[in-house]
Amino acid sequence: MHFVFVFAIWGAPLHPHPAPGGDRWLGGDKLLHFVASAAVQGAAHAAFRARGADYGGASRGAAAVTLTVGISKELWDRSHGGDASMRDLAWDAIGGAAGAVVVRQADR
Repeated sequence: MHFVFVFAIWGAPLHPHPAPGGDRWLGGDKLLHFVASAAVQGAAHAAFRARGADYGGASRGAAAVTLTVGISKELWDRSHGGDASMRDLAWDAIGGAAGAVVVRQADR
């Protein structure tokens, strides 16, 4: 997991901006949304499990935390002159789902 995170951050621009023609589905910032959401999902799941939650409860709680972080980031962007995007939210959801799959495999 650490290798994937380092590789993803290494290949992504530090301050991504949307393409001049608009928000692209495969821009460098989408990779950051994917990786960050997968990491949030994994960390939140581990935190819930460490506090004694069963697998299902930890999964639901981690999904709620991941969704909250993603939506909050887009609301922050919107209110502070950033680039709020539904495509960013889509990549947040995909990253959260990928994180849940990885957690499922690790939590066996």
